[in-house]
Amino acid sequence: MNSLPWLAKYPASRSRALVEYDSDTPKHLIICIANHFEPSWKGSEMHDLDTQKRRLEDWCKLAAAIGSDVTDSDGTKFRHTNFYPGEQYEKEILDTLADLQRAGLGEVEIHLHHGVDKPDTPENLRRQLLDFRDRLAEDHRCLSRMNGQGQPMYAFVHGNWALANSAHGHYCGVDNEMEILAETGCYIDMTLPSAPDVSQVPVLNSIYECGRPPGERAPHRREKRLVVGGSSPRLPVLITGPLLFDWSHRRRSIPFPKLENGELAHFRKTDLRRLDRWAGANVTIKGRPEWNFVKLHCHGFFDEDQSACIGEDAIRAFSEIVEHGEQTGGYKVHFASAREVFNIIKAAVEGRTGSPNEYRDYGLLPIMTRA
Repeated sequence: MNSLPWLAKYPASRSRALVEYDSDTPKHLIICIANHFEPSWKGSEMHDLDTQKRRLEDWCKLAAAIGSDVTDSDGTKFRHTNFYPGEQYEKEILDTLADLQRAGLGEVEIHLHHGVDKPDTPENLRRQLLDFRDRLAEDHRCLSRMNGQGQPMYAFVHGNWALANSAHGHYCGVDNEMEILAETGCYIDMTLPSAPDVSQVPVLNSIYECGRPPGERAPHRREKRLVVGGSSPRLPVLITGPLLFDWSHRRRSIPFPKLENGELAHFRKTDLRRLDRWAGANVTIKGRPEWNFVKLHCHGFFDEDQSACIGEDAIRAFSEIVEHGEQTGGYKVHFASAREVFNIIKAAVEGRTGSPNEYRDYGLLPIMTRA
């Protein structure tokens, strides 16, 4: 228990059904899927480049199919945000990913595994981030700039979950990682939740800035929650996915809780009951409860999970989610990239109201011009 401190404040049930919102206030679900995008994945080894290219070609076909079949309340295509690992850079792979982004099927952002064999250093981490950031921006026209100007900016997912050296020194080694992320242009972190991994911090179901000095180890273990009318947040903002207990399972007629952490995988069916748990996590900006952020995650190249995250099961599930909201009038769905999520968060903090769809480009603008 001591190795999992987040359990000490874990809600027995924080779930709140969609219908419990004020019925006079339009409800909006902003759904973002952070894909740990690793076509090289092969257990402890790596696939060769030709195999990666074939796997990516198959993925692009799946992405095009679901983008055609499933659109949100605004007509936006279903898509993931593709967090590609910088330490596995392959130009041909990124050229294809850039084409996918140009087609409106998934913006590219930064994923990084580091400090795996031995603790990393701040200098090496900074170098890796800047090198990959600039390759994405200059060679592939990915990432974004604030109001179209200045340095490239990026969203981030930490490999092996160990953000800011939060895994007891494993898979990172850099205490001041959050500080380095801010200095190199990171606007939002989408690593969390990491439970049941030891790197999970006590902050649950929140949109926040670090509550501890960014030079400390795991400064995100305390939160300063974002609020409507508050000051501009210190970057990077952190948004967690849902983390709560799912009590829908039984063993010998006795309720048996499972962990709901927003992962799209073969072992967990996505349906309206699961949507209600996601929404019930209540990941919102304080003062804007009708804008409900559902940040999910997946490992898109785990073969057994592809149906759940982008194939037939995903088509069925997310079609049902959109259609149910439209038919009942209970909520509207907005599929959003990490960049769009940040812009919508920024708009909420600045007091903007109405549909989140109006604020997809509220600040950060993509470097790439879509075809």
